[in-house]
Amino acid sequence: MISRRAFLGVAGVAMARLKRRPPGVGARGFSRADDLHIEREYDGAFCKLRVINRGKETIRLDDVIVLDESIDLPSETALYGEGFQMLTQTGGTLASPVDLSQYTDAKHYRLASTDGARAFYGLLTLSPPRAPAHVFAFTSCARFSGRFEIRASEGRPSRVVAIVDCEGLMLRPGATLPLEELMVATGDRPMLLDGVAARLARSHPPLRTNRPPTGWCSWYCFGPNVTASQVLDNLDVIAKQLPSLKYIQIDDGYQSAMGDWLETGAAFGGSVRAVLADIRRRGFEPAIWVAPFIAEEQSLVFRQHPAWFITDAAGAPLRSDRVTFGGWRHGPWYAIDGTHPEAQAHLERVFRTMRQEWGCSYFKLDANFWGAMHGGRFRDPDATRVDAYRRGMRAIGRGAGDAFLLGCNHPIWPSVGTIHGSRSSNDIKRSWDRIATTARQNLARNWQNGRLWWNDPDAVVLAGDLTDAECQFHATAIYASGGMVLSGDDLTKIPPARAAMLRKLLPPAGVAATFLDSDLRVGSIKLPHETIVCMFNWDDHPSASEVRLGVRPGVRPGIGLVSDFWTGEPVAFDGDRISLMLSPRSARLLKVTS
Repeated sequence: MISRRAFLGVAGVAMARLKRRPPGVGARGFSRADDLHIEREYDGAFCKLRVINRGKETIRLDDVIVLDESIDLPSETALYGEGFQMLTQTGGTLASPVDLSQYTDAKHYRLASTDGARAFYGLLTLSPPRAPAHVFAFTSCARFSGRFEIRASEGRPSRVVAIVDCEGLMLRPGATLPLEELMVATGDRPMLLDGVAARLARSHPPLRTNRPPTGWCSWYCFGPNVTASQVLDNLDVIAKQLPSLKYIQIDDGYQSAMGDWLETGAAFGGSVRAVLADIRRRGFEPAIWVAPFIAEEQSLVFRQHPAWFITDAAGAPLRSDRVTFGGWRHGPWYAIDGTHPEAQAHLERVFRTMRQEWGCSYFKLDANFWGAMHGGRFRDPDATRVDAYRRGMRAIGRGAGDAFLLGCNHPIWPSVGTIHGSRSSNDIKRSWDRIATTARQNLARNWQNGRLWWNDPDAVVLAGDLTDAECQFHATAIYASGGMVLSGDDLTKIPPARAAMLRKLLPPAGVAATFLDSDLRVGSIKLPHETIVCMFNWDDHPSASEVRLGVRPGVRPGIGLVSDFWTGEPVAFDGDRISLMLSPRSARLLKVTS
């Protein structure tokens, strides 16, 4: 059971941990308990939070604890938690949490949390066997990052602690500071996640497009050394054989330096704009990769405008590797300060130029995490890192106009309402390990697709040494995500059978699968005139899988009622259920037309 006392606001249970610094005094300590009051306003399972300084001295707010609940749940309770950075997710069980990616907030991005506690950002779900799920969520992220920690207690039930990171903001006597909205609820997990999505969308209205984008991405076949001829050769194949791939996306490699996005380098003969113009002339949409918040030390933008960047305590530009991961190419990076008016004007100018003069109608925004980099100082001393990031994103949106914005490597909760699409997994690779891990990461976020944004499960890679079964598993997971479909193969060399599989993914359904449990073995997609059933075998050995089809009572088994999505061949079934033996590392996608 979960104690609800803290959330209901019983005096003395909900606590605010804070550090006090009187005006002009550098000493820090803990305030008296009656100095700070947390005010709550309830709307069903949702609670708006405000903190009020009732003392006589200015208070420095760091971590504010807004919920502290004991949990007495079985050790095998399924656990899922989001991260601050998009690449971070946690699965497993209450007794044995598992990182779903090698990139973690704590180890890779060096975000601090309470010693001995595992931290989750924005969302934590606990699903006991054969019992209702418990969902904890911050359903807004306007200024502050909200995290949950599971803290163990010797000989007693563990606790879930909800914390709002106020980043050292000063609260004057009598002042009130709105925090973020908190949700605590128990019930059917998919329905509760729908509620989280709806409330987040209410707090931060999403940027909308009618359907998930489709296209082709240069990165996974050519990397940073992509050439104009490689792009145009693939465009020829797309125009003739796969015209549904609308966006032709040039990835990292066209720029002269990280940060100098309008100063094109040697790639494409020194002018990426000629290739973008060719794409437009052929009737397709030019798309481009940009990492708007970062710059390498030798870039023109950094050398000419060091004041535009997040600083350290001494006022010098803060090198990213001093506080977090330094960057994957040409690092360590420096991060644009989204609160600086001139930096905002720079971001707006870059994207307006690319939209209006270059014709780009789709931007893959990478390394966005560094726009919300911790450990630094901003031009606006009253801004949080969420403030800085959101202001920078608004400047990008003003410049990009009607273009599609895809967030990658982004702070996931602070991005709600600022992007049309959200990468939902690590980068894909042509290996079974990465096929399986990215599939699990993507499918765990299906509840976000079409509600907060279109999920981007990363590129479809069907060429290479993957087995036919592994390719079908990969393609099935892409379909089950309900999100964007971008090919990552050199389409001049893709085998015909794999090209046919890619063609079957187009256009995307736009509806993500709902799964029965956290094992992600059986899911279903409800479409207007049919149901699509997804069956996954993640194991290295054969596995039996059974699903209830949901056909009308009294309907007899018949040809064409159930068919294989990829081949169109009929699938036999008996009664209301279908049982299949799945080979190792394989998946089935079935179309039920009853």
